[in-house]
Amino acid sequence: MNVTDAERFKRIAITLDRYKQLPAKMPEKYIWVNLPGYYLWVVQKDTIVLESKVICGKPDTRTPLLNSAITDMVTYPTWTVPNSIITKQYLPKLKNNPGYLARLGLKLVDSKGETVDAYGVNWSKYTKGIPYKVMQNSGDNNALGIFKFNFNNPYAVYLHDTNQRYLFKNSSRALSHGCVRVQEWEKLAFFIARNDSINISSSDTLKYNTDSIKNWIANKEKHRIDVRNKIPIFIRYFSCEGKDGKIKFYDDIYGEDKVLREKYFANK
Repeated sequence: MNVTDAERFKRIAITLDRYKQLPAKMPEKYIWVNLPGYYLWVVQKDTIVLESKVICGKPDTRTPLLNSAITDMVTYPTWTVPNSIITKQYLPKLKNNPGYLARLGLKLVDSKGETVDAYGVNWSKYTKGIPYKVMQNSGDNNALGIFKFNFNNPYAVYLHDTNQRYLFKNSSRALSHGCVRVQEWEKLAFFIARNDSINISSSDTLKYNTDSIKNWIANKEKHRIDVRNKIPIFIRYFSCEGKDGKIKFYDDIYGEDKVLREKYFANK
C-alpha cells in the first residue's frame, strides 16, 4: 500500500498523543504489550530484558487496552469458555448436535460443579446464553496451553500459552478471542519467579521457584502460584514506534488510528 508522508505524519501524531496517556513516570519494571506490533516486552530500568511474539484478539473480539499487574500464575490451567463464544459459536451447533461439545473435548458443568449430559438439555429454548459453564480440562491440548498469567481487569482476559503454537509463524496475528497468547511464556514465568525470589524479605518464605515450575510442568500438575511482587502490565495500541534509528509502522489492525484520523484531521 502506498502511504504518503502526510499519512505517516498523522500516524506519528496519533501515536505521540497516546504516549501522553501513559503515567508520567513508568515503573522500574513492567510488562509491555503492543497489539499492532504483536509483541510483548519485559522492561527493567529502561532496558528490554525479555521479548516475545504474541497473538492478540481478532478485530471483532479485540484485546482491550488496560493497566494492571500480574497477580498469579497457573500451571496446566482449565479453560472456562467465555459466554460470547458459547452464544455465537457453540449454541447454534448444539441445537443441531448435542454431542458437539464432547467432540471438542469440552464438558458442560452446572452451578454445583457437576457434569451435565448435553443430550438431556432442551437447547432450543436458549438464544442469548445458557445456565451452564462450558469447560475444558487441563492438559497439553487445552486452548490455554499449559500456562496462564492472571491480572485484575473487567474484561476477563489474561496472558497464556496456547495449543496452537504454529500460529506464531504468521506475520499477522490478530487471531484470538481477546486474550493474549505469549510465545515465550516460560521465559516470562521464570522472570516473574526470579523477581519474587530476589525481592523476598528475610522474614518471609516463598512457596515456589523456577525449579518448582519446571517440576509441576514435567509432571503435568495444576498449581495456582501467587505472585508476591506484582509486576505491572500495560496493554497498548501503538501503530508506529522508533526502532533502530527509524520509524516502524504497523498495520492499524483495529482501525483505531482511522477513527482518530477522521476525528482530528478531517479538514486538514
